Amino acid sequence: MKNISLSLLASLALLLISSCKKDIKSLDLTITPVSSLAAPADNSLIRLQPATGGSIVFQWNAAQTPDSGLILYEVAFDKIDGDFSNPVYKILADGSGVQTQASVSQKDLNKIAALAGIQASASGKIKWAVLASKASNAEISTETKTLQIERPAGFATVPDSLFIFGTATEAGNDPANAIALNKTADGVFELYTSLAAGNYLLTDQRNGNGNQYYIDINNNNIIKSGNTPTEVTGTKQAYRLRYDFNVATSEATIIQSIGLYQSANNAEIGQLTYAGNGTWRIDTLPVVFVQFSWGRDDRYKFVMHTSSGLEYFGSTNADNVPPAGQPKSYFYLIPVTNDQWSNTYKFDPAADNHTVKVEVYFKAGEPYTHKVTVL
Repeated sequence: MKNISLSLLASLALLLISSCKKDIKSLDLTITPVSSLAAPADNSLIRLQPATGGSIVFQWNAAQTPDSGLILYEVAFDKIDGDFSNPVYKILADGSGVQTQASVSQKDLNKIAALAGIQASASGKIKWAVLASKASNAEISTETKTLQIERPAGFATVPDSLFIFGTATEAGNDPANAIALNKTADGVFELYTSLAAGNYLLTDQRNGNGNQYYIDINNNNIIKSGNTPTEVTGTKQAYRLRYDFNVATSEATIIQSIGLYQSANNAEIGQLTYAGNGTWRIDTLPVVFVQFSWGRDDRYKFVMHTSSGLEYFGSTNADNVPPAGQPKSYFYLIPVTNDQWSNTYKFDPAADNHTVKVEVYFKAGEPYTHKVTVL
């Protein structure tokens, strides 16, 4: 009985294998390439605005395959004299590659134009085509089209981090000691520091092997790639430095002082001076609360005196409570209006008729904040 069962099982197995072999078909990789590119129109002019502009939609007709199998699409971009054998950039179509369109951001188009050799603040031509793929078989479209790209000032690829070093800086000339800037947005950086007579460079790495940048002071202070040091003249001063690589602009604002503004007096009662490392300080400041019918007022905020005018810094809260027991965020500094009462802090009650030490910290890599110590 055992031998009969084994024979039967063996026969059934042979039948199944034979049946499976009959069902196995070779995969047909035949594909008819995309024959028509619908949009953008040939020789379209695209003036790029990567920071604010919308995506550009590329569209084409579908490729064909005998068995209606899955086709994946990529838009391929190349130099105007390229043949797409080694395109400068490829972007997958919408819908994870299955749709007959691709939404290409202006940021990506800016990068593509740069890879094709078009310089910032210049225009030039690129070509595009569509690559249709079925498994290992890929076919380039029989039609290609041209785009006229007008690039803005700025960098197609912005640094993710930024450091400053040089003889004019607090870090000195060794890039290993370079000061990190705060990244306030994609490609935008800020630093409160001092500069003396000398020079400096910007870099995206501290190890000395990173990309380097400088400020072309003879060309509207735009940011450029290269290791030509930016020259600084005059006496040592505190600055707020801002760099926007999206539009290649820089700004150096002199910080003359920071005043402590007492709301009840509607006036500044003391000036903090720069002490280095993004810190302003006044070591002794007499404080007297102002008497009103309802009690003694203890509110304050800060006024930054800059070469461009006055700027106010205060609390994230429009109305505040006394500082005892509050989290660190209570002391954070943000830009606020010059309103006499809004976005103010409150002194420790012990500060009334006493002297305090006040420190303001605009340090890189940390929230902007301040500290008041009753002496």
